[in-house]
Amino acid sequence: MASKRRSKEVAKAIVKKAKVSVGEKTFCSYVQKDGVPQIYADYHDAEWGRPCKDDNQLFEMLSLEGAQAGLSFITILKKREGYRRLFNNFDIELVAQMSEQEIAKIATDPAIVRHKAKVASVVNNARLVLDIKQDGQSFADYVWSFQPASDDTKEARKDKAQHMSDDLKKRGFKFVGPTIVYAFFQACGVVNDHSPNCPAYKSIVKDYHT
Repeated sequence: MASKRRSKEVAKAIVKKAKVSVGEKTFCSYVQKDGVPQIYADYHDAEWGRPCKDDNQLFEMLSLEGAQAGLSFITILKKREGYRRLFNNFDIELVAQMSEQEIAKIATDPAIVRHKAKVASVVNNARLVLDIKQDGQSFADYVWSFQPASDDTKEARKDKAQHMSDDLKKRGFKFVGPTIVYAFFQACGVVNDHSPNCPAYKSIVKDYHT
């Protein structure tokens, strides 16, 4: 019996790690069109891993990854429009001007995850992004300065995330641990972690050269 259970467990693990085929296309393993919410599948297909060089969009991505801490990203994705509405579409300059009263009010709004420390971190981080920009560097240039080489191992890529996390923390950023920063790298295209067989992979590789 134990052997049979073990065999089933191994089989499940193999299926979990496998790439999922839809028609003649092979997608990343976590995207199963018949099992994953459409909003998540669409995010994978159109956004996740696409190189982003826009300061406000990068700030949004970093903020949403921070909001995810301790939660599943689908929870945040479903509330993304609420975050955009409450945080002025993540306009860095507007967010940086938010008051303590506004932070307290936003932290009670059911349109987002009601966590005051996370809400406050968005405003705090916006102000620190402005500091980076005042030093003559765009936020995009700062973020992409941590881009690993395309042939780096996953461990080397994680080291880059650790380096950025350490630097952000020194600057005073909140909710920017290495796991969050690596997820941010994946989201904004600093690393391309799509399966090489995923349709998104090759188009993203082309984006790196445009």
